[in-house]
Amino acid sequence: MSSLIRVVKAEEWRRVCRGLRVQTGSLGLVPTMGALHEGHLSLVRRSRKENGSTVVSIFVNPAQFDDPRDLEAYPQPLEHDLAVLEREGVDAVFLPTRQVLYPDDYTYRVSETALSHELCGAYRPGHFGGVLTVVLKLLLLTGADRAYFGEKDYQQYLLVEGLVRAFFLETQIVPCPLVREADGLALSSRNVRLTPEGRSKAPAFNRILRQYADTEEARRALIESGFAVDYVEDRPDLGDGRRLAAVHLDGVRLIDNVPLSEIGTGIGK
Repeated sequence: MSSLIRVVKAEEWRRVCRGLRVQTGSLGLVPTMGALHEGHLSLVRRSRKENGSTVVSIFVNPAQFDDPRDLEAYPQPLEHDLAVLEREGVDAVFLPTRQVLYPDDYTYRVSETALSHELCGAYRPGHFGGVLTVVLKLLLLTGADRAYFGEKDYQQYLLVEGLVRAFFLETQIVPCPLVREADGLALSSRNVRLTPEGRSKAPAFNRILRQYADTEEARRALIESGFAVDYVEDRPDLGDGRRLAAVHLDGVRLIDNVPLSEIGTGIGK
């Protein structure tokens, strides 16, 4: 019999999380959309190290997809994910349906009026409203001491951290370092949708971001390498200072970011 507790209903999830927190002293949450990879597992392992119990949510959130085709194409290998979570020693997994998390049909939602409209938000209208709404619901239902977010989605992490401060939530948001393939490509569930040719090109994304001191030069180099570019921006005002970028390759949207301190000067000109 499986030791991984599987829960679909909201009130049952609240009860399970309360019980785990009482039994073990502390609770960590890793929110995901499934299609788990080593990036997700790095969050799980850190949570297990820092908390008495660790729980994971898997929910492909329709409210954060501005393109219905992207939602339809999003990989959902649920049985594989559950086997991985059990192997990693996760205590419970939340598998809500859309009706469970949006009984109001998404008529009530969170709206942030500044950062969510910049960078990725400028190209994906409504995306961060969907993210923040579902994260707020998950944090309230879970009551975790800590919740873990990867720094690949750096803008998302900053918005979630701001959400917690704005609504006086008690959960600590823990940022975790971005995990990459050996060739430098940031791990993402969307990477499996790249063609073999696209996958061979994709590592140039991070390499170019690090190489050029000037963002316009980086943009031109990305275009010359076969990427369609949404943006490349240096933002010293965000977090520890980052260069953030989003591109398209093979019809797949890829994002990445690099600390400004790691960007070379004059290289590749």
